[in-house]
Amino acid sequence: MTHRCKKSSGLWKMVVWDEPFFQGKKHEFTTDCYSTSEHGFSTVRSCKIESGAWAGFEHCGFQGQQFVLERGEYPCWEAWSGSNAYDVERMCSFRPIACADHGRSRLMLFEQENFQGKRAEMSDDCASLPALGWGRSTVGSFLVRSGAWVCSQYPGYRGFQYLLESDSPAGEYKHVREWGSHAQTGQVQSIRRVQQ
Repeated sequence: MTHRCKKSSGLWKMVVWDEPFFQGKKHEFTTDCYSTSEHGFSTVRSCKIESGAWAGFEHCGFQGQQFVLERGEYPCWEAWSGSNAYDVERMCSFRPIACADHGRSRLMLFEQENFQGKRAEMSDDCASLPALGWGRSTVGSFLVRSGAWVCSQYPGYRGFQYLLESDSPAGEYKHVREWGSHAQTGQVQSIRRVQQ
């Protein structure tokens, strides 16, 4: 059974600036931002996560490359996209991650689409799936039982990031296309829990 989350289950606060190093126009958010342009920003150039975990997106409408933003400071775009497969100099939408529950997270991964083939269950971070014994460089599907997880393209949490949440249609990710609008490959070699 998948654990369902409620938007009221946590408090979030994110402060953004339209210039690097916390300069320029400033705005505080405690809920979703569908488009930074609606708040007078062409893009976010720096931000501080004061509470909760957030998902940032390259384009408006929660589209494009994903960035998981946990508590801390991000003085410039390299701070949130530096380990991704390509440089992304913009973040135009973001939202709280309601299901982040670092202590109780559970995830099942499957070799093939639609929860078929070899499977493994995880409740802890894994910096290298190959080192854990997962014989493939790809994953076909995921079932998120509880919490929120960040899957990365390469070992050591590098490359493209895919955010998987237990409250995003029943925690079922049957195919790579359901991992996000930028997902083009099933290559996943490291996985970690999102920290609240």
